[in-house]
Amino acid sequence: MATTAGQNMRIDPDRLWDSLMEMAKIGPGVAGGNNRQALTDADAEGRALFQSWCEAAGMTMGVDRIGNMFATRAGADPDALPVYVGSHLDTQPTGGKYDGVLGVLGGLELIRTLNDLNIKTKHPIVLSNWTNEEGTRFAPAMLASGVFAGIHTQQWAEDRTDAEGKRFGDELDRIGWRGDEEVGARKMHAMFELHIEQGPILEAKEKDIGVVTHGQGLSWTQVTVTGREAHTGSTPMPMRRNAGLGMARILEEVDAIALSHAPHAVGAAGHIDIYPNSRNVIPSKAVFTVDFRSPDIKVIEEMEARLHAAATRIADEMGLEVAFEKVGGFDPVTFDESCVTAVRGAAERLGYSHMDIISGAGHDACWIAAVAPTAMIMCPCVDGLSHNEAEDITKDWARAGADVLLHAVLETAEVVA
Repeated sequence: MATTAGQNMRIDPDRLWDSLMEMAKIGPGVAGGNNRQALTDADAEGRALFQSWCEAAGMTMGVDRIGNMFATRAGADPDALPVYVGSHLDTQPTGGKYDGVLGVLGGLELIRTLNDLNIKTKHPIVLSNWTNEEGTRFAPAMLASGVFAGIHTQQWAEDRTDAEGKRFGDELDRIGWRGDEEVGARKMHAMFELHIEQGPILEAKEKDIGVVTHGQGLSWTQVTVTGREAHTGSTPMPMRRNAGLGMARILEEVDAIALSHAPHAVGAAGHIDIYPNSRNVIPSKAVFTVDFRSPDIKVIEEMEARLHAAATRIADEMGLEVAFEKVGGFDPVTFDESCVTAVRGAAERLGYSHMDIISGAGHDACWIAAVAPTAMIMCPCVDGLSHNEAEDITKDWARAGADVLLHAVLETAEVVA
């Protein structure tokens, strides 16, 4: 158990912070954050730095055929399944320094701390960098962990294209980070992912640690509203078939549907295209993606049904056409009880304030939970801001999260006396 290695054992917060700042130099943004999108040259550079740090810490690196990186610290029992930690190094185009990166480098700091103290574990510990978690260049998000967990096929993932038509598989080859391991062949004893909350709850509640019990399910429905192009100045109001107005009324319904399931359900449309998008032309078409989330699959299904009914009614009333396409989603996740208990117990032993929390965002751990016992640890972020270059955390928050990760992993990996 972790207590045998020292209940008061802590990571080195300065070393962790220095690593975060060093990684942030790769793929800098324009406003203090990062633009290190998946399978770009900056991603390749970040991967190389990460590998060099892992090897300096005595770990051996493996890479699978979709670019997932796995750095292994050997365990005392060669037959024991590894305990995995990690997250992702890719960012949004205007991303912050900590989203994903804290989980990877917090895991690296865990390994460095064990090395400093000469602590051995029965189970190996494997530090992961999952490819293309953000999904900003190649949709969908959590792409490579989804292949690992059997959610997507490798061929389907490799055929995803970016805005310039470049294939995921081709770009993986171009940057030189396709490995030779079969994707998903690795077996896990457990996995822990440290992440910033990406929401305002922990900071508002003045809690150091979020013990993540569930991950929200997600539904993405692309809605296409079709009307008729016409001149904005010469078309009488009663004779218009305004697709933009139809979209606006549907989005009011989206807000009402989500609010009716507060506080855990949410809904909005973040991706919106209007055609022909000209100042003096009434829109003939609006295409937008409705994002519904809830930890209850029945709530998601009910919200989807209400969206279809409301949008169809609005289109009929306005003389418009409407079509729906399910373009993404995953079911809610309940994280493993024993792993969650290890996280909660670590926070309590270390004296960190904590609360149970539901993850509102998707994470690699949500897919891995389908194939191995999994849990997440969250720390606050300033004003709950993420996917923004102004994303910020404190060194103390990073330290608390990494300390809890350390102790939860040690309990699960079993310290060897």
